[in-house]
Amino acid sequence: MEKQFKVLAENRKARHNYELFERFEAGIVLTGTEVKAARAGMIQLVDSYAEIVGQEAWILNAHISQYTHGNRYNHEPVRRRKLLLHRGEIDKLHGKTRERGFTLVPTKVYLKQGRIKCEIALARGRHHQDKRRIALDRERVAEARAAVRRQKQN
Repeated sequence: MEKQFKVLAENRKARHNYELFERFEAGIVLTGTEVKAARAGMIQLVDSYAEIVGQEAWILNAHISQYTHGNRYNHEPVRRRKLLLHRGEIDKLHGKTRERGFTLVPTKVYLKQGRIKCEIALARGRHHQDKRRIALDRERVAEARAAVRRQKQN
């Protein structure tokens, strides 16, 4: 059976600002209007992050716009939302985030078998020099590929 994923939001800036290590899939506790808005793609993860408080995982600063057809019980766009992870995963992440320099960054929110899931990654922040070096390396690889393509055409 083939797994179907529909990406609702992706934090592409996370790959630029952080060095991503392990990734984990987590469910998100959402209200009804949040689910409708997220399915419509009205979600942004740009400045969001996750943290472990006590024995629970939370996602903070994830912006889910209010549902346009919602009533007076519509949700707040930015609020803490609980992440659903296994106890072992929470303990592992809690131990890793206590280490110097590690943080939890949501990389994407997607629909999997009718349920909204969030992929969070264990990450370490990059310095400005690292970002420039990576961009130069990427540019060199692209130039090398272009040169190989030109050589094959001749």
